[in-house]
Amino acid sequence: MENKTMSSNFIRNIVMEDLKAGKVNQVVTRFPPEPNGYLHIGHAKSICLNFELAREFNGRAHLRFDDTNPLKEDTEYVEAIKEDVKWLGYEWDGLFFASDFFEEMYNRAVLLIKKGKAYVDDLSAEEIRAMRGTLTEPGKESPYRNRSVEENLDLFERMRKGEFKDGEKVLRAKIDMASPNINLRDPVLYRIAHVPHHNTGDKWCIYPMYDFAHPLEDAIEGVTHSICTLEFEDHRPLYDWVVRECEMEHVPRQYEFARLNLTNTVMSKRKLKLLVDEKVVDGWDDPRMPTISGLRRRGYTPESIRNFAREIGVAKSNSTVDARMLEHFIREDLKLKAPRTMAVLRPLKVVITNYPEGQVEMLDAEINPENPEMGTRKIPFSREIYIEQDDFMENPPPKYFRLFPGNEVRLKNAYFIKCEEVIKDENGRVVELRCTYDPETKSGTGFTGRKVKGTIHWVDANHAIPAEFRLYEPLILEEEGEDEGSSFLERINPHSLEVLQGFVEANMKDVKPHDKFQFFRHGYFNVDPKYTTADKPVFNLIVSLKSSYELPKA
Repeated sequence: MENKTMSSNFIRNIVMEDLKAGKVNQVVTRFPPEPNGYLHIGHAKSICLNFELAREFNGRAHLRFDDTNPLKEDTEYVEAIKEDVKWLGYEWDGLFFASDFFEEMYNRAVLLIKKGKAYVDDLSAEEIRAMRGTLTEPGKESPYRNRSVEENLDLFERMRKGEFKDGEKVLRAKIDMASPNINLRDPVLYRIAHVPHHNTGDKWCIYPMYDFAHPLEDAIEGVTHSICTLEFEDHRPLYDWVVRECEMEHVPRQYEFARLNLTNTVMSKRKLKLLVDEKVVDGWDDPRMPTISGLRRRGYTPESIRNFAREIGVAKSNSTVDARMLEHFIREDLKLKAPRTMAVLRPLKVVITNYPEGQVEMLDAEINPENPEMGTRKIPFSREIYIEQDDFMENPPPKYFRLFPGNEVRLKNAYFIKCEEVIKDENGRVVELRCTYDPETKSGTGFTGRKVKGTIHWVDANHAIPAEFRLYEPLILEEEGEDEGSSFLERINPHSLEVLQGFVEANMKDVKPHDKFQFFRHGYFNVDPKYTTADKPVFNLIVSLKSSYELPKA
């Protein structure tokens, strides 16, 4: 992987100051996803930040699964997350699960009970919520708040043994029901869930809450800089309380940064899962999804995503990034890498009537004009070819320079052709063009005669490879709002996927999944790994060739 790091930002500056002041000897960061779904582009920002900070300062970066909710978690997601992190180009220095520390967490909860800092509560979730108070009114203490230490220890042990039903009891921290920070109003630390866990099986029926587990995990692992998004800023006092009152030997520090929001993009795992469950998409890796696996299948490269994450940087306030910035970086990455070739997505047959029947000649073309070192390729040319339907108009408007009756255009890398006759079917639809060619106008021969204003692409009809093309638009018609439930499904773009049947050049016969190409005049395409077969390649549109978007000036 290229030796690049994220530009200077406030978290990086904190790390540098901590090292200089001797507050830490070695930087330890962590990327801590919950395995309840697939990673998306927002996670990529966090992955790049945590792993590159550790790498820059010769520290350690951990991959840790915060698997404290067995109701939503699955080994499928664990393996997918590992694959995504590796694909992005990062190797973790330690692999951990919150469930690895369940015994330690239980013991720390017992310590809190013994210190009078936690109690078993019989209130239901609804009752706890109702008594929590508001931003302007203090909460009310639970009638079970003053149970004795002995009774709490007994009840908590019986909770672990499975003597109570789900929701019958919880363990709460005893902090301050009048605190202006609602997160400190006796938060729940443990709940009962008689559900098998993907990692621990049936060993446990009580599970720690995220706000209790997370700081303990950081402390146990020796994390120095616990970096999370802004929504956890109000949770930081609770984070520090847990570390302090549980008497952890190592004291990590939490820092918050702005999460990534992209235009026309859903970032909620719950909503992404709904898209999968409702079969709006064909899986978590659908190329319209903002998941890492979806971007990979569409054709994005690890380099483009890393460069995007570095460019957007790390800020203290939330903002929305234009999705076209991400597109900019894949164009930049592929323009020197991707072979150029021709593909016809909406074919219209052309017969060159004065070209010798049975003759085939091989024309020369550069593989990538912007990277001459990639060499040249051979293109077959004969009497019958396909062009794009859009490259012909029977009654063209002014300044239309492509093919129309009586007009002449250049075929890319080939000859001038002139439209002589239009063939239509019984419904009046144009199905074939009869053209003539000028053998003196062959590309590369130095022809300096008459000029034509239009150049169109084509494929040889007798050698072309049938192919499927999948074109994409944004899945969401507008930026994500605050609506809940499934109502956002009403904003799904009905034109987010268009499937076309066409042809590619003969040299595309043996393409492999994830091979990437620039199709002349169409854009960059990736060979789809899910639907491509030995008989027929399927190409996903990664991005169009050009955009009006420009990177913000520094």
